[in-house]
Amino acid sequence: MARAHRNLWLIFTGIFLALVWFFVNPLALDSTALKVMSISICMIFLWISEAMPMPVVAIIPLVLFPLLGISTIESTAASYANPVIFLFFGGFMLGLAIEKWNLHKRIALYIIHLTGTGGDRIVLGFILSTGLISMWLSNTATTMMMYPIALSVIAVMSHHQQQGANYRNFNMTIMLAIAYASNIGGIATIIGTPPNVAYVGYFQQKYGVELDFLGWMLVCLPVSLLLLAALYLVMVKWLFPSGISTNTNSLTLLHGERQALGRMTIPEKRVLGVFLLTASLWIFRSMINGWQSYVKLDDTQIAVFGAILLFLIPSGQREDENEGQSSLLEWSDTSRMAWGILLLFGGGICLAKALEDAGLIAVLGQWLGSYSSGIVILILLITILSIFISEVMSNVAQVIVFAPVVTSMAEALQINPLWLGIPMTLAASCAGMLPMGTPPNAIVFASNYIRMKDMVLVGFIMNLISIVLITLSTMYLVPLAFKE
Repeated sequence: MARAHRNLWLIFTGIFLALVWFFVNPLALDSTALKVMSISICMIFLWISEAMPMPVVAIIPLVLFPLLGISTIESTAASYANPVIFLFFGGFMLGLAIEKWNLHKRIALYIIHLTGTGGDRIVLGFILSTGLISMWLSNTATTMMMYPIALSVIAVMSHHQQQGANYRNFNMTIMLAIAYASNIGGIATIIGTPPNVAYVGYFQQKYGVELDFLGWMLVCLPVSLLLLAALYLVMVKWLFPSGISTNTNSLTLLHGERQALGRMTIPEKRVLGVFLLTASLWIFRSMINGWQSYVKLDDTQIAVFGAILLFLIPSGQREDENEGQSSLLEWSDTSRMAWGILLLFGGGICLAKALEDAGLIAVLGQWLGSYSSGIVILILLITILSIFISEVMSNVAQVIVFAPVVTSMAEALQINPLWLGIPMTLAASCAGMLPMGTPPNAIVFASNYIRMKDMVLVGFIMNLISIVLITLSTMYLVPLAFKE
């Protein structure tokens, strides 16, 4: 009862905060914007406090938005069928198949064989490999690829526990490492993350000038590498050390398990084939689209295609003497999928769209303009606002909305627009406090190895470090890489 009473008080607190904002209206917003902002405050409070299940909080707009005249039920519900939801769906199905046929254990044992059994080394290996892959592949697709592998490493390590080691910290840091390294690695290149692509596309359309790929890397690669190093130090060496050390007994046991697995089974080979096909299509999607004009692939189509294949391809193994071969995945297998995370991200998309449609982003842009007298302060403010707004708003939508705002500011100040555009874009990919901040955050939160308060803590510290590094990089490297 104590927990129920606590949650009830927290729910009433969230409602109270929303009502106070609504009646005080400190920003003098119009009626629709005020309603959206009040609901946002309540939802964010409930998400952070975990007073209600997060997926339940995510569907609040389906009731309140039509009821309060913010949007129609059709428009509100459309966000819960956003293409990114089906991207998650396909990726989760792939993970289920890998786990069902025990391929995850084989991959995990091989990774641990390469890195050793020390907890710090394993996490560092995931940070570096995920960050490197994400420089050239969509951050969401990278997370989709690394997520089932991380789950398998966690499962293997749990069977060889050392006395006094903290496996909860290890499980959490390896999951956070995938999400944050995917986001951080992606900022290093123009193609690494959707916000980069969105801003570069806007810049080239407006000015008719292509941004130099190497110039972008000169500015952003140092930020990316320093943030990856900071991520390792903050999580593993400071906040959540695991205390898992390399020892001979563990190595011997793991080597024995690798030997016991024997040769790959037919189902393993077929699941691996679907995984490699899906990953290859993600990696070479842009090249395939450029070579021909008959079909245009995107990450969501590829993910769903991979999921469909899993239900179509026979496993090659009989599960019952009285029945034929099953498929690699049966629908009953989906009972283990994290359906709630799909609702959670749908709610985040719905809230972000309402904030944008209500003009609240434009209000923030006008507020930023009042500080246009100092360029350094303006860069810092843009970075701060961009990184914290992206915690609750789609980072791609945010860049699309803010790109014209910061560009007009730069033109008014007669400075290189990249001085404001690059920090705004990079910061949009660095959100780490909330699951709905970026798709990778949402994916790893579905693992149930991460507590909300721990994600908020690590994310907040990484946000502060990101603000400092992005601001310094903009001030000192943008003038060198992109001459006016």
